Amino acid sequence: FFFILSLLHRSKMSHRKFEAPRCGSLGFLPKKRTKKHSGHIRSFPKDDASKLPHLTAFRGYKAGMTHVVRGVDRPGALMHKREVVDAVSILETPPMMVVGVVGYVETPRGLRTLTTVFAEHLSEEFKRRCYKNWFASKRKAYTKYAKKYENGGADIQNDLDRIVKFCSVVRVIAHTQVKKLNLRLKKAHIMEIQVNGGDTKAKVDFAKALFEKEVTVDSVFAKDENIDVIGVTKGRGFEGVTTRWGVTRLPRKTHRGLRKVACIGSWHPARVSSTVPRAGQNGYFHRTELNKKVYRIGKKAENATNAMTEADITEKGITPMGGFVRYGEINEDWIMLKGAVVGVKKRALILRKSMMNHSSRKHLETIDLKFIDTSSKRGHGRFQTADEKAKFLGPLASKQNQ
Repeated sequence: FFFILSLLHRSKMSHRKFEAPRCGSLGFLPKKRTKKHSGHIRSFPKDDASKLPHLTAFRGYKAGMTHVVRGVDRPGALMHKREVVDAVSILETPPMMVVGVVGYVETPRGLRTLTTVFAEHLSEEFKRRCYKNWFASKRKAYTKYAKKYENGGADIQNDLDRIVKFCSVVRVIAHTQVKKLNLRLKKAHIMEIQVNGGDTKAKVDFAKALFEKEVTVDSVFAKDENIDVIGVTKGRGFEGVTTRWGVTRLPRKTHRGLRKVACIGSWHPARVSSTVPRAGQNGYFHRTELNKKVYRIGKKAENATNAMTEADITEKGITPMGGFVRYGEINEDWIMLKGAVVGVKKRALILRKSMMNHSSRKHLETIDLKFIDTSSKRGHGRFQTADEKAKFLGPLASKQNQ
């Protein structure tokens, strides 16, 4: 009986040799190159006045990927108390510098900027971003503004009082310190970071206390937290419908090419519908990925030993042998996220606190790292450290005469 049922069921099913619907959501149209080259936060987490004032985002630079071995602590799951291998992304996150505060007033048409207050001393890398041609300029940016701080800075305090009185949303202006990285960049990436928690006065006091001070990534995020990554995907240029939309190739004998859409629509309406797959730009799109788990946050002071675990006591840093491919060495703070993140190496990415309250065991799980791989990422890495390689190879002829 069951055999007959399966035969009946099988007779209704057919394989998709000549049909494949479009893959890819139309919600992401138009598929064109983004104008937000270093990421843009469209919305911040909901404010909770019962918490202390805190920052809700940070910026990092993609260094590369490696893999880790970790123990699973999820009672009831098949893999509970067993070990799994996870791919992880490493982002270098040098401390950011806070240089200003902005107050926003809520209006029926959204937020409106009330006023902006800048710090007295601004770094060169921040000012460089204000100019298209730095070396030929007079470099006078913010020199008149700094005079507001003379004679006690009454104008500055007046603007801060206006923010406290009228504003409901407070954001700090912060910039990265690209001079600490080996990226051949001189212009800082500037962004607004919303301050959540406390009333407006507490927010403004918190922001003013951060003026001209460094903010580290571990003061914004913590281990085992779920965060969102905002950035620009890897650009792939102009591509056809098979790659861009995933439509099926036509049969081999097809005239005038087979990586095409066979019929792009009926005679009438006499135009091509927007839902029909077409060739065009692929990649370099602005994307937000949710719920990337933080596996570890590494400190600059422990760079020689910050890839050690309780199970693997070999003294080693997070930089793999030979450095991260197309990136180099990590010499500043860094953050390890589960899985892949958007963009090419060296891409500036935004890390934002999660927009949702997490309740699933997967999101609330405590991560116990057993091993972090630091073998070479160029080829088949065999050795975790240079000492291990030297011990295995023994005395080299090339080193004998030195």
